[in-house]
Amino acid sequence: MLKPWLEPRGGFSFENCERNASLERSLPELRVPNARKTGTTIAGLIFQDGVILGADTRATSDSVVADKNCEKIHFIAPKIYCCGAGVAADTEMTTRMAASNMELHALSTGREPRVATVTRVLRQTLFRYRGHVGASLLVGGVDVKGPQLYSVHPHGSYSRLPFAALGSGQDAAMAMLEDRFQPNMTLEEAQGLLVEAITAGILGDLGSGGSVNACVITRTATKLLQALSIPTEPIKRPGQYRFAPGTTPVLTQTVKPLTLELLEETVQAMEVE
Repeated sequence: MLKPWLEPRGGFSFENCERNASLERSLPELRVPNARKTGTTIAGLIFQDGVILGADTRATSDSVVADKNCEKIHFIAPKIYCCGAGVAADTEMTTRMAASNMELHALSTGREPRVATVTRVLRQTLFRYRGHVGASLLVGGVDVKGPQLYSVHPHGSYSRLPFAALGSGQDAAMAMLEDRFQPNMTLEEAQGLLVEAITAGILGDLGSGGSVNACVITRTATKLLQALSIPTEPIKRPGQYRFAPGTTPVLTQTVKPLTLELLEETVQAMEVE
């Protein structure tokens, strides 16, 4: 029995998921496409004065590098930021909706939003779609309860940790954090450890690359740091290749003229004051 047609609503829509599941049950020979691996390395840790978040800048589409300078650190509130790993469009829209809700929340209550409130909004949104929104998030910020760091997974589960890493390069980054993290680190020590963790993820994962971006959040200010490190700089060739004209001969040459037909011609006068 067909379900009645529903008017389109705002937000994400996954009406085709039930259809795909039904087709998979009724057609055993149907090959369902596998989920694509999304390459990213994001990490964060708490230091004595606040929270520092970091991410690489490479966005991939299967085995193709789609963007070499992708922003993965998203604004939520003046003292709360979020790093996103997974599907770039899902992380962008999910964090953008959370930022909008937090702004409305601050206007209605007259108070700055808390990190726990942002985490609750994000995990409830992700749990509602049962993992179909491919967004793994690291939420970090400073509020009345001090610096906090949360990791939120695509199905809605979350953890509050002193340091965390997510993405396809999380194994190498987490190994670096587990080995060298110490409580009450200074900003310089935390920044150096974060750069080493993201660099380890970049060098150990083909889906991660580009440069290392970071965001430092304290009680007094928030600072975005661009291109702290560039682990995968382009290789410079030691010499130049210079070939004399005629080194590669032209065997055949064909010139074919194109016949063009003018279909319509319009002239529009531009107003000049």
